[in-house]
Amino acid sequence: MITTLIALYSFYIVISLYVNVMNIGFINQAKRKQAVLLDSATFLEAGNYAVEKAKLGLISTLIEYGLFVVWMIGGLLVLDETFMQFGSPLGEILPVLSMILLSSLVSLPLDWIMKFKLDEKYGFNKSTVGQYLKDMVISTVLTVIIGGLVVWGVAAIMESSQLWWLWSFAFIMVIVVLINMLFPTVRALFFDKVTPLENSDLREKIEELMTKTGFQSSGVFVSDASKRDSRLNAYFGGLGKAKRVILYDTLIAKLTPQELIAVLGHELGHFAHGDLYKNIAMVGAMLFGVFALLGNFPQELYLELGVAQSPHIVMMVFVLILPMISFFVMPLMGMVYRHNEYEADKTGAHLGGAEHLVNALKKLVTENKSFPLSHPLYRFFYTTHPPVVDRLQALGVDITTDIIEDFCDPCPVD
Repeated sequence: MITTLIALYSFYIVISLYVNVMNIGFINQAKRKQAVLLDSATFLEAGNYAVEKAKLGLISTLIEYGLFVVWMIGGLLVLDETFMQFGSPLGEILPVLSMILLSSLVSLPLDWIMKFKLDEKYGFNKSTVGQYLKDMVISTVLTVIIGGLVVWGVAAIMESSQLWWLWSFAFIMVIVVLINMLFPTVRALFFDKVTPLENSDLREKIEELMTKTGFQSSGVFVSDASKRDSRLNAYFGGLGKAKRVILYDTLIAKLTPQELIAVLGHELGHFAHGDLYKNIAMVGAMLFGVFALLGNFPQELYLELGVAQSPHIVMMVFVLILPMISFFVMPLMGMVYRHNEYEADKTGAHLGGAEHLVNALKKLVTENKSFPLSHPLYRFFYTTHPPVVDRLQALGVDITTDIIEDFCDPCPVD
């Protein structure tokens, strides 16, 4: 059974590596041709950044695979034996958290390179080493506290019901909803300094926009995101009365008020169409399938692992196989996400003006140095947003390119 599971995971890794290598080759070809949306220098720079980032992604995938094999061929047994002297609940919580934290520790050097080498090289990183370490410590503490409570809850359910997989799924879905509700508050408490929007004219326009779509929030806020990163962003966070409009200070600095309204109109389009709830439902469907699978795994797997089918072992197997299942489910979810983005663009164009949304999208591509083209296979497996070229064309912009978006032969990786 372990051999079968490793073989399936190997298949997933091979497909993932192949798709990313094809995308690297595609971008290496595209970046040398006529620039699209960006000026020639920025187009080449964005292509180089995308390629370097993707190469780090390849290394990350190989690390993920190595960790999976290590955990499956003896790592889970070691953790089980290490903490077996602890009674419940520590005996259930500590192995799961240890596996998660050890995996994060192994990946830490790559994250450091991404932040302080690659992002620094291309002008994105604004964070100091002290800020980075502070964020890491806070994230780790939150993982231990929240993760420990979740593991404790699932373990209690597993020990009290034969239909543990169904009730565990329901419990996790409650956690997912709570995270969506509390995310803006938690982020404001521990990471970003969030202050009410001071520009009264802009705030009134935003509030008028929200009134048109029936969006009720606890306010419009500005995040000091520029202390970490120069990229532009905005989001609506939370559910129910906890909803907040969060604007990055970088976004306010780079977009005109009309462009900002159009971007927020796009985000309000997601709200008006119920996209957040659809997304939660899709995640729920995937998790239901994973829990149903875990609830019916053959005993043979645990015998080969040399461990009992205890709650913490089942949860560790869940954490290990989730990336593989997510990868193969993502194409279906991605189709829905991309459709939702087109629909949200229509709303943004209606509420804020198509020309302002077009200008905002162009600025976002330029400021974030987002390479506007990608391989079709990569888009199929990974992207939640349509290519910005396609989005602009859907908004009526005439964009021509000599890039043939087909399988590259050959696809140069260097």
